Amino acid sequence: MTSSICPQCGSTRIEARELGKKAGSAIGAVAGAASGAAAILSGAEAGATVGALAGPAGALLGGLAGALMGGLFGGAAGCAAGSAVGEALDESILGNRQCLDCHYTFTAPAPAQ
Repeated sequence: MTSSICPQCGSTRIEARELGKKAGSAIGAVAGAASGAAAILSGAEAGATVGALAGPAGALLGGLAGALMGGLFGGAAGCAAGSAVGEALDESILGNRQCLDCHYTFTAPAPAQ
């Protein structure tokens, strides 16, 4: 809940919708994982090099672990960036609040700083 007041009915039962933040996070995670393809290759190479100390099985497992870490790091970075962009859209463009009584959606003014 937020401390906003519905401009249509005056209710204080308001919830944040966060549509931009949710969409931005999802899009950013996919884009980050896709751009992490290069990180996957270098992560697999580094993992295989370190794993080679334990023999052929270690090189295989190290390569798989390195590839997985590269993709996860790319996805996490993209998700964080997409979330920040989506949150900015929520606060400035999209109707980021919804009244739970009359279902009116509106953009709440930014808090005074």
